[in-house]
Amino acid sequence: MNKSLKGIVASKGIAIGKAYIFEKVKVEVDKSKIDNSRINEEIKRARTAIEDYQNDLNNQVASSEEIQGVIDAHKELVSDPYLIQTIESKIEDQNYTSDHALKETIDEMVSMMAMLDDEYLKERATDYKDIGEMVMYKLKGIVPKSLADLDEECIVIAEELTPSDTSVMKKELVLGFANDLGGKTSHTSIIAQTLSIPAIVGMKDITSNVKHGDFIILDALEGEVLVNPAEEVIQKYQALVLELEAEEERLSKIKDKDSITLDGREVEVVCNIGSLTDLDLGLENGARGVGLFRTEFLYMESNQFPSEETQFEVYKKAAEKLGDMPLLIRTLDIGGDKELPYFEFPKEENPFLGWRALRICFDMEDVFRAQLRAILRASAFGNVKILLPMIISVSEIKKVNALVEKYKEELRRENREFNENIEVGIMIETPASILIAEGLIQHCDYFSIGTNDLTQYLLAVDRGNEKISHLYDNYHPAVLRAIKHIIDVSHKAGKWTGMCGSMASDSHATYLLLGMGLDEFSTVGSQIGKIKDIIINANYEEAKAFADKVLSMTEVEEIERAIDSLEI
Repeated sequence: MNKSLKGIVASKGIAIGKAYIFEKVKVEVDKSKIDNSRINEEIKRARTAIEDYQNDLNNQVASSEEIQGVIDAHKELVSDPYLIQTIESKIEDQNYTSDHALKETIDEMVSMMAMLDDEYLKERATDYKDIGEMVMYKLKGIVPKSLADLDEECIVIAEELTPSDTSVMKKELVLGFANDLGGKTSHTSIIAQTLSIPAIVGMKDITSNVKHGDFIILDALEGEVLVNPAEEVIQKYQALVLELEAEEERLSKIKDKDSITLDGREVEVVCNIGSLTDLDLGLENGARGVGLFRTEFLYMESNQFPSEETQFEVYKKAAEKLGDMPLLIRTLDIGGDKELPYFEFPKEENPFLGWRALRICFDMEDVFRAQLRAILRASAFGNVKILLPMIISVSEIKKVNALVEKYKEELRRENREFNENIEVGIMIETPASILIAEGLIQHCDYFSIGTNDLTQYLLAVDRGNEKISHLYDNYHPAVLRAIKHIIDVSHKAGKWTGMCGSMASDSHATYLLLGMGLDEFSTVGSQIGKIKDIIINANYEEAKAFADKVLSMTEVEEIERAIDSLEI
């Protein structure tokens, strides 16, 4: 074996075959200033390029619902008035060429998205880069290289594959792919998961270490690429591929089953979404509802705060798709790392602890009113629930409950339908919410644990800081005891607790969380079958005993050894 290269698993599996190096055409941007006499000409060039790309999107035939979702997302992004107006203003006000104006506008959008802490939203930067690249090709008259031109089976090696690249590739010839860049929640990774194509991203320099035609093993279980391995290594992986295929076939028969333990305890396995496309993917994977609808993407994709009507239509469609299944809609959670292109946030020393989420909504009641009314109206079409982020006090819930009643009265006067008994729950993600949980549960209908922020705040560890990221650990005893406390408090009050943070998608933690009494796992679509499998084959009383043992432990390493020793 010559080399072993590491990266981030984006879509699990094993691929064995020859490397195909996919290199993009490099584009030189003309950064010279134009004369005023050329302004109209350059604006026209930009508009024509955008229209040409829009036509390509309109004419593209999708091979799956997920790819159609990417196409629809790109249609929306490239038609965004803010994007088009910004390009034109750079040409008019700064005398930029059309390609310079396009590049700078896209770079600004990418930079804004890449700064986000939320991995799902951060990965949308790739979509902006993608449409920028495709429009740039139109401007320059370049025909891009395409994975639609593949003529033999291969493992695709690239600096970064965009959604446009993966949406046109001959999937029957792509055994897997590995990229220098990218994250596991990007559209490209989601497509790989949907098509069951093994993929590793974030490899940093694989394009420099693999040559076209090299024989490679892509191990997207361990996040490793083996280059020109020995024959005995190849045989070992070929046997592993057969095992994985059998396991995949078995799990495909489980994903649509009810998640009920051997001794009769039923829990909900639902999904996290940020769009209607995500919802389709979740339902396809066997989700029985939505435990978190991240609504901020509706705001971040727009050039202004979305209207009540715009939001209502999206929430209504989601509710109708789900029928009786739950749809938990989280109210606007911007601020901190999530900015809007059309709204200037104040400069803050520590924005994560600053003016964000409900704090913004209370100060901008017209924005909050539009969202709450849209959610209430959508509740007439399905099992819709309201979910409130970043709660630290009982008074905040009381204030929201009062606003909900106020808007219900408005809707009654307008003869608009809604669910009079709509449930209101809160995110448990701050230390304050843990310590006053007994008071909070008296004023809401359920809890939903956001383990990402909860772990960060409890351990005083910035999960985005590489220097201390090793200290960020969901299995820390303080985190586990906080989770158990929250579940117990809700149960004592006759209510329920779900989890929508990344820990809910970690099948390593499923048995422990089941034993703690968690009522709902809100997970990524690709993990639904595995999590249901663990629940269906578990005995709840035995899981409870295991959880009690783990909760008495004081070291992360001891806890992880106990979990690793499980035979599930």
